[in-house]
Amino acid sequence: MTIEETQQEIIDEFSDIDDWMDRYAYIIDLGNALPPIDEKYKTPSHLIEGCQSRVWLNAEEIDGKVHYTADSDAIIVKGIISLLIKVLNDHTPDEILNADLRFIDEIGLSEHLSPTRSNGLVAMVKQMRMYALAFKTRDEAADNDK
Repeated sequence: MTIEETQQEIIDEFSDIDDWMDRYAYIIDLGNALPPIDEKYKTPSHLIEGCQSRVWLNAEEIDGKVHYTADSDAIIVKGIISLLIKVLNDHTPDEILNADLRFIDEIGLSEHLSPTRSNGLVAMVKQMRMYALAFKTRDEAADNDK
């Protein structure tokens, strides 16, 4: 499934939920379903700067695609990072770097977050893109060495 298709799926799921308390409950459920991050990645170097809550993010490149794992000590934030992972996980660095994450605005998430949570959302997206950029740069350097 493409990034765009996954975003549309999320937009469709949220369009069926009118009440924002129900949407928050759904986001929390998504966070609870997030596969656990390996404890060895719950270190300061894996914490996302700019988040009020603690959010750990790890990325690995597997067969040319970026695979993310994450966790948070805040249930809403854990749900938000799970949404981002659902959209960006197991795509190429280029796909991640070129993605227009329109679902965030289209489901109304950005307008229903506190300013500190909005800053955290931006920081999460930025860190996920930084991992993708690092893998892309490393891969290009390796190609140039051949």
